Order: sequence, then structure tokens, then C-alpha cells
Amino acid sequence: MKLLANAMAFLVFTVLSPNALIGQDFGEFIAIEGDLIALVNVKVIDGTGVPSQTGQTILIEGDKIVSVGPDVSIPENALKVDLEGHTVIPGLIGLHNHSFYTGGRGRSAQLSFSGSRLYLGSGVTTIRTTGARAPYEELNLKDQIDSGQAIGPTMYTTGPYITGEQGSQTMARLSDTGQAQRLVEYWSNEGVSWFKAYTWISREELGAVIQEAHKHGKQVTAHLCSVGYREAVALGIDNLEHGLFANSEYAPTKVPDECPPGFSGSYGDLDMNSEAVQSTFKEMIDNDVSMTSTLVVYEISVAGRPPIDERVYDILAPEIASEVREIAIERRAGQGAIDPQIFAKAMEYERAFVQAGGLLAAGVDPTGYGAAPPGFGDQKNYELLLEAGFSHPEVVQIMSANGAKVLGIDKDVGTIEPGKTADLVVLEGDLEQIGNLHATKFVFKQGVGWDSSKLIESVRGIVGIR
Repeated sequence: MKLLANAMAFLVFTVLSPNALIGQDFGEFIAIEGDLIALVNVKVIDGTGVPSQTGQTILIEGDKIVSVGPDVSIPENALKVDLEGHTVIPGLIGLHNHSFYTGGRGRSAQLSFSGSRLYLGSGVTTIRTTGARAPYEELNLKDQIDSGQAIGPTMYTTGPYITGEQGSQTMARLSDTGQAQRLVEYWSNEGVSWFKAYTWISREELGAVIQEAHKHGKQVTAHLCSVGYREAVALGIDNLEHGLFANSEYAPTKVPDECPPGFSGSYGDLDMNSEAVQSTFKEMIDNDVSMTSTLVVYEISVAGRPPIDERVYDILAPEIASEVREIAIERRAGQGAIDPQIFAKAMEYERAFVQAGGLLAAGVDPTGYGAAPPGFGDQKNYELLLEAGFSHPEVVQIMSANGAKVLGIDKDVGTIEPGKTADLVVLEGDLEQIGNLHATKFVFKQGVGWDSSKLIESVRGIVGIR
């Protein structure tokens, strides 16, 4: 019996192991594929920030865009796809798109299966994970996607969260700068692309992380609190997460290397034209430090907002959905909620940063209490950036081209231009009239058109648990 049990255990491992994906046929999820594809009669918002263009043709050869315009010559052997009444935008580039998810009351799970499919099905063709709970699982998932063994976006992985005296059990809690250097050296050699510092890191520790990362050709971003933005810029940081919600430098109670609790609650009257704010922006811009907008992960906790869209609950595992719904109702009613005035101020801060010349990108951050799952949260960010005062072309640029610039891949992706990789999102209807990304129909990644609805259906009811 023991031998039989061992054999069965081995069989189960073999079936469920990621290695079982080798050679798997994903053809059922592919809607459009060919050596030469012409998408005709489409409206294009190209990611450069210019106004939309109608009546366009996009010619794709292999994995590249070769022509875009109203009078593109279409070869006879091209697969011609008439998309009249549709809008095409670049593939979204998510800059705070974890491979794990935190849902309900303390639940957390790696979503190496459902998360990667949900990202791609929602139009997110590239992600930076921006903090890892399981770095090796991320690295292995990236390798599987790159080799065609799994479905998902192009991934830029990060090492474990790096924090100071306080942090969760999955984070690296630094005790000295030597530990910071050793950690960064190790994970750089293992192949991560970025590092993320977290709220309780000190200036000295953060400086050591940045110095060692740059030594290895890696970059550093941070969700800060104990260190202010201007202090981080002076230390050489590359990117900053969460906008106003993570910048404690305007708090009257701020003490060096300490995180003042609830500091953003004092920002209701913050003047965007003040010397303090404009100095932050100037130093960030002068030092090429970008900012990542994650409005959705805060909006889910803002009092008085409209109910969470039912499509979020429908995609989640039932036991997760019930907990998320319960918390959402509490937050909307004001229990443990963010003041609407502070949320509006955070939107104003991001708009002012861009107006000053700053580089703003976006990401979902599917943590919080679970109402912003992978992909769906990215799509909600589109609506929130519109609400913040950006135009449709500006929002597309923030969520595509700007993310590519932060990652240093803007020569290859992020806009719809000849010579770029064919990472595209095809939406039913006129996006500028609809105002959201729910109607995503096809998602092209490297010239292959995936069926959005089939990818999403393949994970319905399991998101949050696998």
C-alpha cells in the first residue's frame, strides 16, 4: 500500500508540476495567427500622446509592425482582418503588477496560473512585478512564458521586498548595509531585473541597495515611508511607487528614517504649486526618476465611491469573492476607508507631476484586500486616470509608452509604430466613447492574437487561489 501511495503521489506531482506544460497546445486560446496579418479599418490610439486616428491599417509581419496608416498596401498573401468599429491601442505595460494576490481577510496566494492569463487577457502584455514573495517562482514562470510553456505577459522580475526593522515574514528585513549588499548581489546573479525597497528601510540601507544594484546593472524602485522622495532621489533611486500615498516628506510629524503613521491623512490641503511639492517634482525630473500610479489599489478603499464592479467578483474564487464583497461594502460605508478628499488630492498630485514634465507610468498592485485583481485592476486604472483629468491619448501613453520608457524597452514596445514589436490590444467599439477597457477582444503579444474572453474564462472562479 505504501508503494502504491508513493506511486500515486509521484503521478499527481507529474501531472500538476509546471514541467507538465512542456509541449502543451494553447491553440484554443489563439484567435489570429499568421506570418503576415493586416488589421484594417481600425481606430488607432498609438501611445505617443497624439490624437486618435480613424480608418487605419496595421500590417504585422512575424512579430513586428511593418506599416501603420490609412493607405497601407496590403500584400495578397496577408491574412486580412476587418476591424471596422474597433479601437487598437498598444499592449499595456504594468509597472506594479505582482505575481501574487492578497484577497479577503489576510489570504495571499501566488497566481502563477490564473494571474498570468488574466493579465494577458486584460490587455497587459508586459509586467514588472515590483516586489516578490516567491522570487524563484517568478523567475521560473518568466522562463516558462518565454519558452512557450505557459501563457502570460513578458515579465520583468524583482527580488524579495527589502525593508528595515518592520515588515512581513516574506520580506528581507535588513540589519545593516552589508546585508543589503549581499542580498542585492545574490539576486542580481540569479537574474532579477529590479529591486523594490519597502516602507521601513533607512536612508543608509536604501543607499546601499541602490549602489549595489547599479553596480550589477539593475534598478531600484520603492514604496517608501521612512524615507522621503527627495531623500530617495538624492540617493540615486530610479522609480517611485504609489505617488502621494507613499511620500511622507510633507508630513509635519516626519522624523528622519521613521515612518509617520497615517501621514497622508494630513494632505487634504496640500498645494500643488507650493515650493515643497514643486521641489520634489523638479528633483525627480532633473534626475530622471519616474513615478508609478496605482490609483486602483487605493480607490477600492475610498468611502462613498460606486460599488465594486460585479465583474471583479465573478472572476474570483467564490470564497474569496464573498470576503472581498464584505470588505468592499464596509469601506464604501466609511469603515477603515480613505477620505475622498485625500484620494482626489492624490489624483491631483499625479496630474501636477506630469504637467511639470514628470514621467508617470501605471500598475495595478493586486494586493489591498483583493478588489483589484490582476488585469482587471489595470483596466480600472484606465478609468481612474481619465477621472484624474488626463485625456484618452494621455492615458494610453501613461499605460504603455511611459511604462516602456521606465523599463528601458521603448525602442521595442509601447507604441504602435513601424519597427516595434506587435504588442496590441483590440477593443470592440470606440474607446473614446466607451471610456473603459472592458470590451477587450484580442490581445496581440509578439504578433500572435490571443482571444481575451477565452483566456479569462479559463481562470474564472479560481482567481485568488491558484
